[in-house]
Amino acid sequence: MWDEEDGFFYDVLRLPDGTGARIKVRSLVGLLPLCATTVIEADTLERFPEIAGKVRAFLERNQDLLANIADPLVPGAHGRRLLSLVNEDKLRRILSRMLDEERFLGPHGIRSISRWHLDHPYSFSAGGAEHQVQYEPAESTSGMFGGNSNWRGPVWFPINRLLIRALLQHYRYYGNDLKVECPTGSGTMMTLFEVAQELSRRLAPTFLRDDEGRRPVYGRTKVFQEDPHWRDLILFYEYFHGDNGAGLGASYQTGWTGLVARLIQSSGQFDAESVLDDHTWPMARPYRRLAAEPVGDVTTAREARGVREPESAP
Repeated sequence: MWDEEDGFFYDVLRLPDGTGARIKVRSLVGLLPLCATTVIEADTLERFPEIAGKVRAFLERNQDLLANIADPLVPGAHGRRLLSLVNEDKLRRILSRMLDEERFLGPHGIRSISRWHLDHPYSFSAGGAEHQVQYEPAESTSGMFGGNSNWRGPVWFPINRLLIRALLQHYRYYGNDLKVECPTGSGTMMTLFEVAQELSRRLAPTFLRDDEGRRPVYGRTKVFQEDPHWRDLILFYEYFHGDNGAGLGASYQTGWTGLVARLIQSSGQFDAESVLDDHTWPMARPYRRLAAEPVGDVTTAREARGVREPESAP
């Protein structure tokens, strides 16, 4: 699936005669391999030396398995090891496209297909018919696939959350030494932690009022933007317009679009140092009050447990 010339993963179409061809659509297919990653703490390897030794011996006997992935035998920050489908070179090449505002990086998150396909639709022939895939940020412009264009442009919160987690996992391995340009072409270099923060900053404002008092999530729906009985009743849509953030599809997808609350919470609770240095770092810490805590002592007790309050609620 990896195309060395393009520096991207593509779908592969297998034909009945056994031949295959890459479908060169720049979509989430090329980004999802980033998400198949995790780090192993150095103390975990120390606690299980026999297992670690067997893994090391297996990999040394099968060096070919390491040819196209990150080498799990090479220690990173704090002695961590990385399990990832992409090595540093692949990571940089994929991120150069993902963080390009003319491609995947939209004002409200990562698009499901590169905006490059708006002017460069992908065409292929199969069964005597010509098929075309084009960037469509909202409703479909054709009846293909039942007229559903969800995956040909819009922003999805669960996918963005997975990508943010992937960035943070890689950050916990590479630390502050690895920086990438974000947005691509801007000249601004960021650590992977800072890139994850940037994605969160683009996702959360989908629901917040802009300078004109309008919420992007409601698009041009006047009653939701202006009516005092509706404008503050936030709906969690299924997916969102790739260019302006307007909500699309089902309007009560709190099961996954509600992830925005976790992103806001994480942004308020964690900084680069805690993510990099905390060996038991989670995506977010739960808010809970100890049964014996008097109300007036809640803040002090939480600080004692290392749980920091967000500075303000959006």
